[in-house]
Amino acid sequence: MSGTKTLALISVLTLPTLAEAKPPLREVKEIDNELYYIAIANEISEYCPSISGRRLKAIGVMWDLRSKANKLGYSDKEIRAYVDSDAEKDRMRAKGEAYLAQNGVTYENPNSFCTLGRKEIERNSAIGVYLRSN
Repeated sequence: MSGTKTLALISVLTLPTLAEAKPPLREVKEIDNELYYIAIANEISEYCPSISGRRLKAIGVMWDLRSKANKLGYSDKEIRAYVDSDAEKDRMRAKGEAYLAQNGVTYENPNSFCTLGRKEIERNSAIGVYLRSN
């Protein structure tokens, strides 16, 4: 077989593999960002007694995110590995703590969580949609 034919055959055989290559779920912004918003809202609701998390909404969105990930070609096993990963949890926590600090929130002052939570609710932000005032 000539070198050109061999190269063409290899190219055709590897195209499906290249097409199947998926980025890590952390790089799929429509999924990673939404989980981040839910995590921030959860943290606010945990520390602010006058704000509750809209947990049913969050659960519904998480099911939708799982479905989106499946449609993008990720298996349930890959999704679970991403969600359960200690490295991903640490990354998400660091990102969340940076956001909280940028907005004047400190763990020493639980009221600061309430202040941010009320702002997020008022703005109907991506975080605020997962919160409600008690």
